[in-house]
Amino acid sequence: MEHLSPLDATFLEVEDTDPHVSLAIGGVSIMEGPAPSFDEFGADVAERASAIPRFRQLLRTHPLDLGSPEWVDDSHFDISRHLHHLALPRPGGDAELFELIAAVMERRLDRERPLWDCYLIEGLNDDRWAVLTKLHHCIADGIATTQMLAKFSDDGGGGTFATNIRAAKEPPPHGLGLPVTVTLNPLRWVSGIVRGAFRAASVVEHVAVGAAELTASLLSPAPETSLNGPVNGMRRYCAARVRLADLHAVSQIFDVTLNDVALAAITDSYRTILLDRGERPGHDSLRTLVPVSMRGINQFDMTDNQVSAMLPLLPVDEADPVKRLEMVHSRLAQAKDSGQREGGSALFSAARNAPFVFSAWAIRLISRLPQRAVVALATNVPGPRGQQKLMGRRVLEILPIPPIALQLRTGIAMVSYADNFVFGITADYDTAPDIEALAAGIERGVARLVAESRERATGTHESLRPRRRAR
Repeated sequence: MEHLSPLDATFLEVEDTDPHVSLAIGGVSIMEGPAPSFDEFGADVAERASAIPRFRQLLRTHPLDLGSPEWVDDSHFDISRHLHHLALPRPGGDAELFELIAAVMERRLDRERPLWDCYLIEGLNDDRWAVLTKLHHCIADGIATTQMLAKFSDDGGGGTFATNIRAAKEPPPHGLGLPVTVTLNPLRWVSGIVRGAFRAASVVEHVAVGAAELTASLLSPAPETSLNGPVNGMRRYCAARVRLADLHAVSQIFDVTLNDVALAAITDSYRTILLDRGERPGHDSLRTLVPVSMRGINQFDMTDNQVSAMLPLLPVDEADPVKRLEMVHSRLAQAKDSGQREGGSALFSAARNAPFVFSAWAIRLISRLPQRAVVALATNVPGPRGQQKLMGRRVLEILPIPPIALQLRTGIAMVSYADNFVFGITADYDTAPDIEALAAGIERGVARLVAESRERATGTHESLRPRRRAR
């Protein structure tokens, strides 16, 4: 019997503290037509869902939190209760699709049943149809969800960009174990013990510094802006679409990561939004929760949450796009080097060793406190490398859907699929009526960096021009 980890259970506790929050995550696959019949669709989903145990399991909790919730088989499982058939009103464009996505995602999943739903959506223009899959965040993180949903494709998933992430390339960041070398020389025994002690001390210090930085960041309130505060029960959704090749080109020219480029474009758009709302962006106005995967390449098929976090201050106060990109890169590098990734992971690892009742009560207490430090969420989920097919139809694009909670009025999830890179944005209905402007600003931010990179490549960038001597 499998139990929820403290991190998995956190998503349940956070949802329970606010009746306006639904901590479901999701994805929309848009296919070229024609759409299958609902019966054909249901039979196909039923067959493929049988390979995912969580889709037939529900949560069993214990009174007074005396034990962690556990996954048990649903003896009354009926897949028809998880399949839904919807159609968009005309003209069936992005506006109608995004409105439907928001309406579906704002409703909580029923905890008396397995925590997922799947929707066949017809009526998209240009002879297209879509599948929206929704599941609770306590089941899986972004990468695990992407791997899980890839099993619905005709080829069972194929290659994924997730193999490029840091955790997939490196051994677990514990660093306390040393390779065993058999030797009869006592001096080498002593030498090995000393080296191991110093290495362990170095790792412990690195983790402690990272945990301390995360804690200090959470205790430093951000200036009051329209980006954070209470949310209501209604949502808005929008998406920004860019070419993956453009992000790669910018990252190569400026020697930064693809994630740096995406975050710089997000920062650019948030800056514009604040200015348009009549607010002044400050250096500490956009502390952002950036989830970081801790999932090794041998753990891609595991259904759980294996993430840590970094909390960088994105430079929303910087007007120059190139300087902004450089600042994003340096701040992300500093957060990585300081051990925030390892520190966050260590905190949840420590919670595993405590009785669940204590960790559950602590999470419940913390989540009820007003959260004023973190302003935005930006999570990058690597998707499939190649074009996928579902029921013989080509998957044209994938739209990620993040949740919002804990005073965050907007959340952005990014997914790479084949040649495309999509930013999916979820926002509070009342306080983010300009969500389309936020999406358009991200696209303009990427275009601006592409233009700057081309100037740099051709030697016409302003920073490369010879300066005139002052008279």
